[in-house]
Amino acid sequence: MKYIIIGGVAGGATAAARLRRMDEQAEIILIEKGSYVSYANCGLPYYIGNTIPERNSLFLQTPTTLGNRFDLDVRVRTEVTAINRDAKTISCRHLDNGKEYTERYDKLVLSPGTVAVRPNLPGIDAPGIFTLKDVPDTDAIKSYLTELTSTQKEAVIIGAGFIGLEMAENLHRLGCHVTIVEKAGHVMPVVDWEIAAIVQKHLADKGVTVLTNNGVSRFERETDKNIVILEDGQQLPADLVLVSIGVKPLTTLAVNAGLEIGALGGIRVNRYMQTSDPDIYAVGDAVGTVNPLTGKSQLCFLAGPTNKQARLCADNIVEGNCHEYGGAIGTAIAKVFDLTIGSTGLSEQALKREGLPYLTSITHTGSNATYYPGSWPVSIKIQFDPTTGRLYGAAVCGKGGADKRLDLLASVIAHGGTVHDLTDFDHAYAPPFSSAKDPVTVAGYVAENILTHKTETIQWHELKEMLANKADSDFLLIDVRSFLECKAGVIEGSVNYPLDELREYLEDIPTDVPIVVYCAIGLRGYIATRILKQNGFDNVRNLAGGYKTWMACTSGDR
Repeated sequence: MKYIIIGGVAGGATAAARLRRMDEQAEIILIEKGSYVSYANCGLPYYIGNTIPERNSLFLQTPTTLGNRFDLDVRVRTEVTAINRDAKTISCRHLDNGKEYTERYDKLVLSPGTVAVRPNLPGIDAPGIFTLKDVPDTDAIKSYLTELTSTQKEAVIIGAGFIGLEMAENLHRLGCHVTIVEKAGHVMPVVDWEIAAIVQKHLADKGVTVLTNNGVSRFERETDKNIVILEDGQQLPADLVLVSIGVKPLTTLAVNAGLEIGALGGIRVNRYMQTSDPDIYAVGDAVGTVNPLTGKSQLCFLAGPTNKQARLCADNIVEGNCHEYGGAIGTAIAKVFDLTIGSTGLSEQALKREGLPYLTSITHTGSNATYYPGSWPVSIKIQFDPTTGRLYGAAVCGKGGADKRLDLLASVIAHGGTVHDLTDFDHAYAPPFSSAKDPVTVAGYVAENILTHKTETIQWHELKEMLANKADSDFLLIDVRSFLECKAGVIEGSVNYPLDELREYLEDIPTDVPIVVYCAIGLRGYIATRILKQNGFDNVRNLAGGYKTWMACTSGDR
């Protein structure tokens, strides 16, 4: 058999290596348009910021080492210009010498990847305006930064997704003042505001300027700087501009070959990673797969799913379509200065778009036992079905241990689990690593109480709207924190009845108006609702996430 793989890196290189492990006798050709076949794409921002000091650390395999280890014919700097499906051949052109030739295949694997979105804005081709997609982009940015002579460098990042935020940290590390411009209402739009607000405040604390609900209208050049002109007229001088507003699938080759393209622009594949041509498979960022939570087509630009697809694809080519790809729920994570932020499954925004009913819970729990040094809040927001409790999505933000909580939540979501599963899992506990009640367990307990109507919650934005339209007799807002805590700040219009003394105030609380209670993070508010409900107060709600969530969401620049 003769297998040809078009495109390297995570998809193509993994498929080629797996094909060899499955079929020692086959002829395998890996063709890559660029110069590099296997490198750590996700490590590029950290090399730019000198967190990864050695450039060679980025390269997992060279064309020579990959070819030697797996007996592959690796051809770099070679572009595949056409696929002739009837003849089962591809047309190739070597970029260095212009040589053109054809190759026959028995099975073909497409792994073309993506291209960075570069909007057609006036002035965007000026020096100092970059995208970050591959090694050449990285080298260009690194070289440009080295040549800058100004002591206080101004960097403007367009787009506050994962790469944009990672680059913000690394450019800041190099001494740049960083301004982030984001068209959406907050940074990291893939998560909801309750979590993003924590990250946005952290960026501000680090000296990063964040401008949301704004876009770029054009770029102008003044002497040795670019001027970024925003839609609202603001002008931002910039020594370096990074355009990081996303990527799009590279499908030209597939389109010209007549392969089916999905509704979202990715190459259409079946559950075996097979295209509309049974002898052509496709993997990676350029394919459209099915989201297991919605049953709809999706594009997923993540390295983990790409590697899984490539391995499964190779097995199916050799063994005959025995393995099905179950799709990805979009689990992703990023380091933003001292914080870790990640998401998995469907956010509240996504559930609204899909028209799916849901409930949410927000918790802030210590990463480890609070009496052990280094405990830091792990904030978790989860979305779940209001009838069955099936977990739909989660977002996590914290320091130590945020990643392992996200992975656990992702596992429950991927396997169709419920909030009850969160309360049942056996977590590893010792004071340096967790608490007897792990943050994920607490998130499950809170969601379970909401699901079983042991407590009713109110979201921060619902309370904000109620306060804006409040007449004195509309409802009662009770702060159950201590007197000392209240001195640091309260929600305007609230009355303070500390939890430990709440029973003494029961006669002073009216029974004929709705009651909203709040505390620092929600726990004491929950206890207060239980006290009130069992003493004849029927209409009582607890502020989800407490004063911490309220302050994060109402004081942030959104």
